[in-house]
Amino acid sequence: MSWFLTDPPDFEEHNAEVRRVWEAYHQGRPYRVPVSIGGSIRNLIQNPALNTTGWTFEDFFQNPQAQIDCQLAYQKYCRYHLISDRELGPPQQGWQINIDFQNSYDAGWFGCPFFFAGNAVPDTVPILREDKQKLYQMECPDPLYGNLMGRAMEFFDYMHEKCPQMEFEGLPVLPPTHLPGEGNDGPLDAAYKIRGAAEVCTDMLTDPKYYHDLMTFVTDCLILRMKALRRWRWERFPESPDKGMFRCSYGFADDAVELISLAQYEEFVYPYHRRLYEEFSDGGPVSVHLCGDATHLFRFLRDHFHVRAFDTGFPVDHGWLRRELGPDVQINGGPTVMLVKDGPPEAIRREVRRICQSGVMEGGRFVLIAANNLAPCTPVEHVRALYEAGKEFGRYDDNR
Repeated sequence: MSWFLTDPPDFEEHNAEVRRVWEAYHQGRPYRVPVSIGGSIRNLIQNPALNTTGWTFEDFFQNPQAQIDCQLAYQKYCRYHLISDRELGPPQQGWQINIDFQNSYDAGWFGCPFFFAGNAVPDTVPILREDKQKLYQMECPDPLYGNLMGRAMEFFDYMHEKCPQMEFEGLPVLPPTHLPGEGNDGPLDAAYKIRGAAEVCTDMLTDPKYYHDLMTFVTDCLILRMKALRRWRWERFPESPDKGMFRCSYGFADDAVELISLAQYEEFVYPYHRRLYEEFSDGGPVSVHLCGDATHLFRFLRDHFHVRAFDTGFPVDHGWLRRELGPDVQINGGPTVMLVKDGPPEAIRREVRRICQSGVMEGGRFVLIAANNLAPCTPVEHVRALYEAGKEFGRYDDNR
């Protein structure tokens, strides 16, 4: 097994097929299930065979040049070695750079310090774990320069100075067009990052007043930041197509809700999700990303937020989920990331067949993924096995 394709497809043929697959899917006439392989920068940084940049995750969080170098290397790798229904080969417009603090940008903005353990993805330390009463001395950080956002601004300025002077693989390097923080990873997720996962769940049941004070503070601050960052972007980029529109297409995440029951979600989290929805959604179809198994909440989310697409984690019962949500809701799901990483290819093929034959394809609103984040050191042969199995077992016979 290896990390590099030795027999890549003809990129022109592949890209033409990808366009056909997605056009048919979006027109409601799919002839096969699209296959989408996603993975974060950890696939580069945590694989010594790929990471020839010399940068570590600690560098990536502290040095803007590390972000540029690692993102360019990883984008090239994805475009030349990870086969799925996405464009392969060189990008037409150039290499797009972004500012990436993984899933820590909310907690870092609230002032949680980072800790670095070897070359693991950096995480944050809860600042209210030992003394929760400190909440009542806290104020919302400056939405543009507070805590981690100050570093994001420094990275933004550096990249806008550096990228226009660069080329990579003969193509321009494009600087970021936004800052992390126009969205959020969910108010409950942010609350447990600030307070601690066990602590915030305990507060929920034993000190509900404090819990609601914390969630109100978090939600108020997130709304403040999201609006301020959008105003900043509109001022800097006046041609932004969404200029002046706080309420537009909407998607959200909050992985922490996996920890609680539907009744607890309705009482303790739904009001805060509703606030964000009413501030930022135009009422159109909503997409939701939830890691783990939060499927016990999906029907409620569908009915109360007009959710029409769920990006699932694992474990998920795909056939049951289709019956639960009906044929009109998009479900992104697939084998676990560890099966795709460890294989063997035949086991991946069997699992894709099982999932596709579970009933999840009913209605033509299924996208096959590797759970929701490819694991570092996944062999390219395993990715290809997933892709080929999706093409084989994800056919809609009536549309052949």
